[in-house]
Amino acid sequence: MSDDLEKLFEKLPFFLYDHLISHMYADQLIEIVLDLGRRPEARFSTGPEYLSQKIISWQDLDYTTKRISKFSTENRAGIERTLHRISCIRNRQFLITGLTCRIGRSIFGAISVIRDLLESGQSILILGKPGVGKTTIIREIGRVLADEMEKRVVIIDTSNEIAGESDIPHSGIGRARRMQVSKTELQHQVMIEAVENHMPQVIIIDEIGTELEVLAARTIAEKGVQLVGTTHGNCLQNLIKNPPLADLIGGIQYVTLSDDEAKRRKTQKTVLERKAYPAFEILIEINQQNSWTIHEDVKTSIDLLLRGDSFMEQIRLFSLPEKIKIVSERIQPQYGSLLNNQNLLPTLNWFSINELKHENSLKLKSKLLIIYPYSISNNLLKEVLLRMGINFILTNEVKKSSIIIGLKKHLNKNISLTQFANRCDIPIYSFNTISYYQLVRLFSKISY
Repeated sequence: MSDDLEKLFEKLPFFLYDHLISHMYADQLIEIVLDLGRRPEARFSTGPEYLSQKIISWQDLDYTTKRISKFSTENRAGIERTLHRISCIRNRQFLITGLTCRIGRSIFGAISVIRDLLESGQSILILGKPGVGKTTIIREIGRVLADEMEKRVVIIDTSNEIAGESDIPHSGIGRARRMQVSKTELQHQVMIEAVENHMPQVIIIDEIGTELEVLAARTIAEKGVQLVGTTHGNCLQNLIKNPPLADLIGGIQYVTLSDDEAKRRKTQKTVLERKAYPAFEILIEINQQNSWTIHEDVKTSIDLLLRGDSFMEQIRLFSLPEKIKIVSERIQPQYGSLLNNQNLLPTLNWFSINELKHENSLKLKSKLLIIYPYSISNNLLKEVLLRMGINFILTNEVKKSSIIIGLKKHLNKNISLTQFANRCDIPIYSFNTISYYQLVRLFSKISY
């Protein structure tokens, strides 16, 4: 995890710096609030806390604002080479009367729970309330797609929140490229420009909110580029009720049915139906930081929801460094139609809890596994092995390894390596394509 907290603390008045730099819960800090005439307040993941008895003065606000970058037309500023964001509140004379200092973090492994969805190549929309961590998630998605999956990734960074305030992007996005947006209202133009000029395989967009941005997203999707985007909301039903954003998931329209069709469906003659194919095939609802709801087929979920039929949604629970737990839940609309009542109630139909209990994986944990990785990501291997609690070493010397893991197409070309492994009785495990869950299955089964 990279958070550069000291670079933010040193921009604050001395009495706040001294208190925060030694705070025992600094790693859980979410934001710092400085309002004129009030005591300074910090918000941690455990709850809010006052930082001092001293109230904030004009001088305190002036001291901080002079040490950060200039505020944009959106009243946002940043700190060079960090991911922190400072937003201001102004009075009617445009003088700054309050600051919200939001902590920006780059968290390695934050998206391992959805790695299989990234590998599918489908477009993903992330939905959540402000402050739930959507920007942190897409920052890590950009790094994984660019560094570990070796895709051409372009990030549309409207407020410099994803890759930081500097013209040199923060290392948290890896090899992904960043396009800055001079004005918020021009975000849709930069989205199209990225596709036309820079040949990306993936485009990442934070906070899609206007009809023009929605239209640009649909245009990009139709050009065959994978999209990863975020927008505000609680759940899939919120998007259906939000006219500007509904087109992200295909849009909805009223349709008048014939008498026979209405009788067959047992509905009214006027019903809601999806207008077009969704720009995003997968939707992730960030309910809490460790609980995400997944719609792996947005098109089907919307169709069933509009008809009033029950539909499945997947819930992924995780807590680093513990195992991931996946459950599925059947959702049944209460009165059979979104047109009549849009409250949804869950029914008790839970299944498919993935617990790795293979006896070989328990044997493996008691030994030291020395791995020679061949043409695969060391970071991916480390992520899987650490999560599974396996004692391991990655080596560059084949003769010291206990197993070799690599891509089949590369291993087949290295005859000397395979011959040496056979002579030394070192097992080789090869994959056509490598993924997080393939490695989990491998390490849960092998024994040596």
